[in-house]
Amino acid sequence: MAIFKSGNPTLTEKIFDNSLTAQANAQGIMSVRGTLNKFGFLMLMVIGGAFYTWHTYASGQPQTTTTLMMVGIFGGLVAAIGIMFKPMWAGYIAPAYGILEGLFIGGISAIINDMFAKNYPNLVLQAVGLTFGVALAMFLLYSFRIIKVTDKLRSIIFTATLGIAIFYGLTLILSLFNVNMPFMSITNGGMLGIGISLFVVAVAAMNLLLDFDMIERGAEQGAPKFMEWYGAFGLLVTIVWLYIEILKLLSRFASNRN
Repeated sequence: MAIFKSGNPTLTEKIFDNSLTAQANAQGIMSVRGTLNKFGFLMLMVIGGAFYTWHTYASGQPQTTTTLMMVGIFGGLVAAIGIMFKPMWAGYIAPAYGILEGLFIGGISAIINDMFAKNYPNLVLQAVGLTFGVALAMFLLYSFRIIKVTDKLRSIIFTATLGIAIFYGLTLILSLFNVNMPFMSITNGGMLGIGISLFVVAVAAMNLLLDFDMIERGAEQGAPKFMEWYGAFGLLVTIVWLYIEILKLLSRFASNRN
């Protein structure tokens, strides 16, 4: 199937190609509307999980919040790997993934909101608004073909995404050996940290174009119905990444104002 790779590792050509061999296990054909509807459902799962950990933190239970965040991180990773290897299970696992991601997002959002409550109130609310605003803008740019997803654009975004993943990986490995990069801290409002955040946010936003393109091509090529769940899951991965990066960016701006 002529579907090109996305910068999002969960939305790859191989996954969609392999799905066509499982037509017998599917009911109907994938559609863009069906995928977006399922994405909306997954967002409700994220909101539910986020509200729970936010409430836990607000109730004065920081240790419980930290535990829930760890469950969200590692549980979400396991769920994501399971979906990537078994796309036909996405309808069962993706809602759980949404809840787990919500546990992490709610916790980290509550903590950051508390950190900057005096100097930068409503930081989290602004991050949520910007995330959906950017997502809507990218969707319109893609829908009206103002930005066309070409092979060259795919290659650029994929390379940039891979570079970010390697950089974050190296940063994590170095931190295990007590080698930290101050400009990577969300409390560091230096221009280098802000510049890096702006670049990562831009790349995350551009990945949405590739996700939309992949979903549309999957529908055009007649991917099985269960791939709607998989496409919605892949889109959620990018949205969550975008939100976290915007939250980090605003945190650095808030630190710069102190």
